[in-house]
Amino acid sequence: MPSEKNHESPANMALEPPLCVDLDGSLVRTDTLAESLLGLVKADFWTLCKVPIWLLRGRAYCKSQIAAKYIPNPTDLPYNAELIADLRRDKAAGRTLVLVTAADIKIANAVADSMGIFDRVMASDGQTNLKSSRKADRLVAEFGAKGFDYVGDSRADVSVWAVARRSILAKASTRVQASAKREAVEFWRIYSDPNPIRLQVISKVLRLHQWLKNLLLFVPLITSLAVLHADKVAMAALGFFIFGLCASSVYVTNDLLDVNADRQHARKRLRPFASGTISPWVGFWLAPVLLAAGVWLAVATMSATFVLTLVIYIVTTFAYSIYLKRVVLVDVTLLAMLYTLRIIAGAFALQVEPSSWLLAFSLFLFLSLALIKRYSELLEAHESGVIWIAGRGYKSTDLRLLMSLGTAAGCVSVLVLALYLDSDQVKVLYSRPFILWLLCPLQLYWIARMWMQAERANLQDDPVVFAVKDRVTRGIGVVGALVIAAAAWPV
Repeated sequence: MPSEKNHESPANMALEPPLCVDLDGSLVRTDTLAESLLGLVKADFWTLCKVPIWLLRGRAYCKSQIAAKYIPNPTDLPYNAELIADLRRDKAAGRTLVLVTAADIKIANAVADSMGIFDRVMASDGQTNLKSSRKADRLVAEFGAKGFDYVGDSRADVSVWAVARRSILAKASTRVQASAKREAVEFWRIYSDPNPIRLQVISKVLRLHQWLKNLLLFVPLITSLAVLHADKVAMAALGFFIFGLCASSVYVTNDLLDVNADRQHARKRLRPFASGTISPWVGFWLAPVLLAAGVWLAVATMSATFVLTLVIYIVTTFAYSIYLKRVVLVDVTLLAMLYTLRIIAGAFALQVEPSSWLLAFSLFLFLSLALIKRYSELLEAHESGVIWIAGRGYKSTDLRLLMSLGTAAGCVSVLVLALYLDSDQVKVLYSRPFILWLLCPLQLYWIARMWMQAERANLQDDPVVFAVKDRVTRGIGVVGALVIAAAAWPV
């Protein structure tokens, strides 16, 4: 294996001592135990209730029981490509490679069989958790002190590096390097981390750009003509932040549950959990912390009706993430409902009655946008020769049906808007209600344009996020706002 200090020749490689390689965080940029738990959520959810009982009998026993129920597909895991390239070259030169890991033996064997380069496998066996000092003792017993080289990634590996001939760090980490330095461990090689955790990565994990959807909480502020009331604006902004926290919790959960499907997608495979940039364990604590913060803030500051709406939103989104998004047409209907719930929450934040006209308009409009989202995903899959979308229930032959349903729902939303403009409620709120009829052609044009963008494969983002970024949509929004202002201006 090459290093900054030495380059071993292939002729001498066979004379080198065994190279022992850690699995989690080193060979693969994830944790296989966490991946197994995620698999269990979908494969056998209620088995998770047994995990605390298994832990009472020790970590090794717990790992063994989990692996007996679910083993991650080795071909789907995010591997350390640079490390593997070196391992394959060493193997070709005749060096002995050993996979040594605290993961259960069933998972370790599956990975080793898939790769086909390891001569031996050492792993936890249901009785011994092969980690830290136990791993060091085992390797010393097998190969002798300083009789092997070791590739690891965490502070738990420091005790192993201390007895290895050469210490190799699988990914750069200042904390691990500091721990190793305290034990007088000097690294022979440090592999660079291609995806260091930065603010941009954190933003992707939280999907902060998706918070744009929560701007819907401001819609009742506009329709009730309360935009000049600072207290109302403040309550809507607070509701926006609360929904953002809870939504990020759901997005983290969704990305964890979809990690295998995302790895099969051209763009989604780059998401932090799918690519291994961030460990699934981070998501396990981040999701509940975000959720708890959002709910606590809602209970402490908002009305009971707002809190109830938030709870319904949370339960629905988790049901969607865990199962319902795989049910054809139920998924898009739920998405439309979730958008509408944001508007209802905005009304309750302002303590005004949500308009039935507004809710009907929202339901049909966002049903059309949800169908656009599925249509775009399906069109991309169809052009790639894929029949089924991973993790969904749609086939590429459903394209025409989705377009028919989506364009129809969009036109119905325009019809609801027209009926609303002819209602007595509009005549009470606006001085010049006839001006509002200009909103109908604007809305009709926008719906038609969005579907045309989807048909031309120009819409790869979430439709709502695309709309916020789209200059034409922003222009239509400005014109619409001017129309509403002109209609509301006192005579």
